[in-house]
Amino acid sequence: MTIDPWPNSIREINGLPLDAKEAIYRTLLPDWLFTQYGVDRNTLMVGGQRVVQFRAPSGSRAVEISVKRRADDLDPMLYLNMADTFNNQILVLLMVINNLDAPRFNVDVDESGNSTQFGTAGRNRPAELAAMNAGLAPGQIRAGLRQFKQGLPLFEAFIRRIGHEMVLIEPLAYHNAIAFERYGFNYLRGLQEMKRIHQEFQPGASLHNILTDDNPFRPPDAWKTVRGRSWAIHDGILGHPFTGFQMYKTIGKEANINTFPNAQW
Repeated sequence: MTIDPWPNSIREINGLPLDAKEAIYRTLLPDWLFTQYGVDRNTLMVGGQRVVQFRAPSGSRAVEISVKRRADDLDPMLYLNMADTFNNQILVLLMVINNLDAPRFNVDVDESGNSTQFGTAGRNRPAELAAMNAGLAPGQIRAGLRQFKQGLPLFEAFIRRIGHEMVLIEPLAYHNAIAFERYGFNYLRGLQEMKRIHQEFQPGASLHNILTDDNPFRPPDAWKTVRGRSWAIHDGILGHPFTGFQMYKTIGKEANINTFPNAQW
């Protein structure tokens, strides 16, 4: 289906007839879903069952896109949630790309089975410790597929088609912010705090001095890596949650921000 011109907001897209709005949101599906995992381009099915779901009710300012490898899988391969802001910007609320062949760590629920909301409402420390020892970062239930950077041009094309020059994103954790820097994002809020965190993790500074062998989430060498710092911050070493950060990317441009020079992951 050809739609020209495209609407200028998520709310306007969601107000279109079902086939029209799905035709627009289909453009966000990366090619690897079809070539590597056998999702049918026309039916969005695998094995006769639909595996791609668009949650975009009319009147809503948000859209959720979920793609599973098989319809009965617990976790999606790809999940994207984005919304209009009140000043008509596009905000990415969450993007997850899971490697479903990798081990799963139940960091998303506490030991009583309640949702941890990515560690903001509770924690499952045994699951987190296992995830950390397996090389995952805070909030990850599985290793990722490392496809975000390859899919960024597709996403930027979508943003451009709906008439926007930039997209906003709010990093949920320190490692997310560093990754988005690598993808060309800049900061609306939080740049000076990210620089301060880097300085305070240097030998002799405040955060470095409270790393300890007594806490597996804050070992003495955590300051050396993005993942190590992120776990220490997730564990509360800042004295407050990692919140208040907002980043943006100008379509087609790289910001060249680097708050952790020569970072190792």
